[in-house]
Amino acid sequence: MAVRAVRGAVQLERDEAGHMDERVGELLTAVLERNELVPDDLISIWFTATPDLHSDFPAAAARGLGIVDVPLICAQELDIEGAMPRVVRLLAHVETYLSRAEISHVYLGATAALRKDIAQ
Repeated sequence: MAVRAVRGAVQLERDEAGHMDERVGELLTAVLERNELVPDDLISIWFTATPDLHSDFPAAAARGLGIVDVPLICAQELDIEGAMPRVVRLLAHVETYLSRAEISHVYLGATAALRKDIAQ
């Protein structure tokens, strides 16, 4: 078993706590499902949000999914002119038998344009 990193992102339509929970929950669920992971495989998750999102912590969505004993942290993305707005990104560290090449990085909707090289 190896420690791997999984990337992902999702764009929100609006800055509302319930909407953030829904969209981040969708992202985290997709990361787990596409990589055949369960919460016990998670080591830690870093969440970042663009500066225009301030209605809630993205990590709250993970807690809402029952991921309560995994270290989570939230940070703010750099405020870069022209960057895609209302985006939450994640970097999950996991234990898995998948090779690096087999890891599925999950970029939902418009965020696929952020990383065309690894978005699936």
